[in-house]
Amino acid sequence: MRWPGLGAIFLLVLTLAVPGLLTAPPARAKPSYGLSAFGDLKYPADFQHFDYVDPDAPKGGTLRLWSLATFDSLNPFALKGTPADGLADDGPGGPGSAFVYAALMEASADEPDALYGLVASSADLSPDRATLTFRLRPQARFDDGHPIRSADVVASFHALVAQGDPRYRLLYAGVASVAAVDDLDVTFHFRADAPRDEPLLVARMPILPRIWLATHRLDAASLTPIPGSGPYRIAAIDPGRSITYERVKDYWAKDLPVMRGRHNFDRIRYDYYRDRDVALEAFLAGAYDFRDEPTSKSWATGYRTADVARGRIVREVVPDHTPSGVQAFFLNTRRRKFQDRRVREAMGLAFDFEWLNRELFYGLYKRTRSMFENSAFAATGMPTAAELALLDPYRGRVPAQVFGPAFVPPTSDGSGEDRANLLEAQALLAAAGYGIRAGRCVDLATGEPLSVEFLIFEPVFERVIAPYARNLRRLGIMATTRLLDVASYQNRVDRFDYDIIVRRLVQPMTPGIEQRSYWGTTAARQTGSLNFSGIENPTVDALIDDIAEARSRPALTIAAHALDRVLMWNYYTVPQFYSGTVKIAYWNRFGRPPIAPRYALGVIDTWWLDPARAALIKAGKAPPRPPPQRQR
Repeated sequence: MRWPGLGAIFLLVLTLAVPGLLTAPPARAKPSYGLSAFGDLKYPADFQHFDYVDPDAPKGGTLRLWSLATFDSLNPFALKGTPADGLADDGPGGPGSAFVYAALMEASADEPDALYGLVASSADLSPDRATLTFRLRPQARFDDGHPIRSADVVASFHALVAQGDPRYRLLYAGVASVAAVDDLDVTFHFRADAPRDEPLLVARMPILPRIWLATHRLDAASLTPIPGSGPYRIAAIDPGRSITYERVKDYWAKDLPVMRGRHNFDRIRYDYYRDRDVALEAFLAGAYDFRDEPTSKSWATGYRTADVARGRIVREVVPDHTPSGVQAFFLNTRRRKFQDRRVREAMGLAFDFEWLNRELFYGLYKRTRSMFENSAFAATGMPTAAELALLDPYRGRVPAQVFGPAFVPPTSDGSGEDRANLLEAQALLAAAGYGIRAGRCVDLATGEPLSVEFLIFEPVFERVIAPYARNLRRLGIMATTRLLDVASYQNRVDRFDYDIIVRRLVQPMTPGIEQRSYWGTTAARQTGSLNFSGIENPTVDALIDDIAEARSRPALTIAAHALDRVLMWNYYTVPQFYSGTVKIAYWNRFGRPPIAPRYALGVIDTWWLDPARAALIKAGKAPPRPPPQRQR
């Protein structure tokens, strides 16, 4: 599903391009077949397929998936509208799958930051890193039959920057110009101050047909498909209810090493449900095939059926080797009441994770402590000497805690009414100029009561917010929740018209300039950006630059740790929880390779329909449990 406002195609660029700091493979004198963030490529130039696929996997059948809420657009590149799932491939297939819109290069799902040629057969990064020239494959074409040429790449870049989601302007800010050298060679020229991950970002830029762009706007929501160049095309839609994709049988790239053994289903269908519980019941009734279970209660109690017990439905807990990022209550510091750090800290003290985890989540979650949770980029312990070297210039401009142990959220006694935490929160509010008048927490200077509104679009979060709101009311803070439909919610989030929202920011395998969109000052003022907290902090901006300019993975890790400390100790969010695993359930009718992609589930692009298993399911019988996949 697309989480409204997250920009599905923006996620494609971030999670598939694995942005970071690009260095070309060592000392090459000719164009390279691949690029990576730090020069390491697992696969040689003559590789035949990725290790996590079966190159002889059978084709055929239908994969039925689900999504939440609705959609009103087939344009994933515009700020307006909610695009259908699958267009940007942010569904169960996960990173590494060019689904509808192919890019110049394709990510490997078993490397953290490597790209290999797709539309482009090679990439030539100049020694001074000022230019990057791609050589296009002559056979590359859109699904309407038109060949993909350099002019299409140039037109795509200009359309995305001028008409697409405003975040594209941030992504491609380091590009000075792009020019078609000839029909098959296109060169990107980078600005002198371009971030070092810019080559990877343009390598993963979706390519759109210039013929279509000449007569259509890219900034409007539309139910008219944009011609693609990926292994699937749109076959049918029921607006807001379902979308079906069909495999392009004569797909031009099907025998390339980056595509061999992948995209094995003839059809992929997403059905939309307005309620998670209804969607689960539909799955158990056989209405769709695969479910990535997002709800702890459902996982703990919702699968007690005969089909699960007999093995017709398989449940698995899969290790998650990708960064969890941060799921949190984002406090909108554009609102005056959240501009005082002490108020934000008090908000965090009122959130009782220990009670929630025991009473609502069946003990299945861990507390989020970092903006880079579940990764090596999360700050831990005391700052190292290298981290202090980055942080020392900002003494007096960042909280003193930044120079001590890494952030740890307050813990409670699990009672749901932790008096110690609430007393500490009350003291912080008093220090910020608030007092209790007639049972209400009031700004003593203005007489204005302190109130907060949680803005949501999913009823499932009401049960998470309710105990939190009770604790806030114990502090005299009037806390309310407003549940909106997806379109109204999206509109208010894009305009930053909220006090608090619940969101998850997904971190890439290699952090880079996307941090500007998450935390940067420019993004805070840009309509529809991902800087939900409205952070405008020069120190944060400078540390983001350190991330973008790091020359090695150790240097990148140090910079990320420093940024993490500053962000977390400023209490811009009230961090929630994460799992560290992925919980999946599926009808036992599929085959899959013996090796799983390390950084993706691989359902859409590596599994296939097993006719023998499917026949047993249809006959009401239980196939043998599938053998576990190995992970490297």
